[in-house]
Amino acid sequence: MSMPRKLKGFNLFHNGTNFAGQVAEVTLPKLTRKMEDYQGGGMSGPIKIDFGQEPIQIEWTCGGLMRDVLAQYGIMQHDGVLLRFAGGYQAEDTPSVDAIEIVIRGRHSEIDPGTAKAKEDTAFKVTTVASYYKLSINGEDIIEIDLINMMENINGNNLLAPLRMAVGL
Repeated sequence: MSMPRKLKGFNLFHNGTNFAGQVAEVTLPKLTRKMEDYQGGGMSGPIKIDFGQEPIQIEWTCGGLMRDVLAQYGIMQHDGVLLRFAGGYQAEDTPSVDAIEIVIRGRHSEIDPGTAKAKEDTAFKVTTVASYYKLSINGEDIIEIDLINMMENINGNNLLAPLRMAVGL
């Protein structure tokens, strides 16, 4: 029987700056499809019609004030902020570690500096919305979503290639 792979350690990089020791928690992006019910004549029940990717965001919590992050607030470019999550996942029945990397390009939609209270832990929370997302496992690209360029590469297959061709891209 094999054991589940668990996150044993992680780091976050912000525009290439190493935030080791500064980021306490990361809520990794949830991937969700926009789907709506459709039931046409002669159908005994509805099916879900896939209308593409829902918005992608990553939320992360720092141990305190982050000047580099504040300097990026309000950036006008849709992909002006680059985040890279690097995590090591390991099972209890093997010495091998899987390297997981998530790359996000986007911008900060919310910065919450928390409550100001002397001599208490103050969390500095950031929500970053993405126009680009890539998940790699051990250097192999598994999921790559580029919303601006209408690309969804899943396990090496661009699911939107036929649609891109149909609309002249």
